[in-house]
Amino acid sequence: MNQLVNAIWAQYLKLHRYKINRFSEQPHESQEEELMSILDTAKYTEWGQKYHFADVLTANDWRQRLPVQDYESIKTDIFRMMKGEFDVLWPGRVSYFSKSSGTTNDKSKYIPVTEENHKDCHVRGGWRQLALMYENIPDPRIIEGKSIIMAGSSTNNLSEFPGSTIGDVSAIVLQRIPYVGKLHLSPDLDIALMSDFETKLEKIAEICIHEDIRMMAGVPTWAMVVFDKILEKTGKSNILEVWPRMQIFIHGAVSFGPYREPFKKYFPSDEFYYQETYNASEGYFAVQSDFASDDMLLLLDNGVYYEFIPMEEWESEFPNTLLLSEVEIGKNYAIVITTNSGLYRYKIGDTVTFTSLAPYKIKITGRTKQFINVFGEEVMVANTDAALVKTCEMYEAKMKEYTVAPIFLNANGKGGHEWIIEFEKQPSDVNLFAATLDENLRKINSDYDAKRYHDLALVSLKLNVAPEGTFMKWMKSKNKIGAQQKVPRLSNQRTNLEEILQLINN
Repeated sequence: MNQLVNAIWAQYLKLHRYKINRFSEQPHESQEEELMSILDTAKYTEWGQKYHFADVLTANDWRQRLPVQDYESIKTDIFRMMKGEFDVLWPGRVSYFSKSSGTTNDKSKYIPVTEENHKDCHVRGGWRQLALMYENIPDPRIIEGKSIIMAGSSTNNLSEFPGSTIGDVSAIVLQRIPYVGKLHLSPDLDIALMSDFETKLEKIAEICIHEDIRMMAGVPTWAMVVFDKILEKTGKSNILEVWPRMQIFIHGAVSFGPYREPFKKYFPSDEFYYQETYNASEGYFAVQSDFASDDMLLLLDNGVYYEFIPMEEWESEFPNTLLLSEVEIGKNYAIVITTNSGLYRYKIGDTVTFTSLAPYKIKITGRTKQFINVFGEEVMVANTDAALVKTCEMYEAKMKEYTVAPIFLNANGKGGHEWIIEFEKQPSDVNLFAATLDENLRKINSDYDAKRYHDLALVSLKLNVAPEGTFMKWMKSKNKIGAQQKVPRLSNQRTNLEEILQLINN
């Protein structure tokens, strides 16, 4: 019976493959269709009438219609929607809002999840991910067993916002999954959506030991916590001894590069697969389409219209944007989106680079607020990730978490970068590791290399090794324990780094 269901499932996913082929072959037409559909739906809302959405006839019209927005410019209207007002950013009453606390401060952002956004963006993106997964795995048997989705939680009991459900986007999507889908998930939703995240991780480990798990999706950091709990409870040496039919781990939110080597401990098999997705609170944007390549296919018919801000415009009050047809391979861009959730020319804060223009494929390079450019070095998260992966390979080390901040000018008029790394497997010579890490970063980033030349402006990086559990303690102290929470990798300020150093010193 399970084999029959799997065969039917595989045939259905081919319909999504057909639609993927269509937008890949007609990218600009697909994007224009998405834009016009969004604007036509929203033309009678407050924003639609204020900015005359009905008069927009071309993509260039839209680019001139209103300034690029950020959360500060729309949050008042979002709070009105959360309190029950109709037709503000999107037609009718919006009842669901995803909560994103971000990585650079403690403030929460609330993003509308309209019915259209739920169905035609997040859910559709999930189907596209499954279609591409089945295409890449030689003998996919996912549907024959169960899957673990490491989701957050939500609440609809807030007196300030009656009738509104607020929570992690993963929880908002998961709690509305059809009954037939729930049959293939473990644990049950009452546990999967628990608000106490640490208890939830313990329950997942306790219950799923006895299940036939085929697929798991989540942030690598938290997945490793579950895996360690399972190995401790079972006495097994790896996860495939517990779930021998498990085929794939779906990941997102952070670069998987630094985690790839540590994951081999849990899945020591060349026939185990990994797939990256780009599913944010604001929408489902991209998915890895070829497991032999580490970039992702940009989803162009998914209720999202894209523009891109070149790096030199990131700090501009009124940045110029590029259309999809104007981007170039290898350059860093900040993403601007218009979506079927009522976000219009909205800057989400993520940065990407294009690896292919036919079809359009991207890599996430970091955040507009997560880079270090105190001395003109323009170091991105993608740079530090790549340098760390290379150095760990060279010294057979395994990293769990890291963060980096500047060392501001000293008495000699020179600064530097200070790292904190928590290792799963520490290198035998930490000083040599630090020197090699600095060299690898110089090879990857020419601006950093220029500032490091003869210690002209920057001295070699300083490395602190954090004891096991340090970053988890810091996350707890910041109330950042949750499915979508992650450690900020880079900062132009030392606040995070100093707090973690204090934990180490204590």
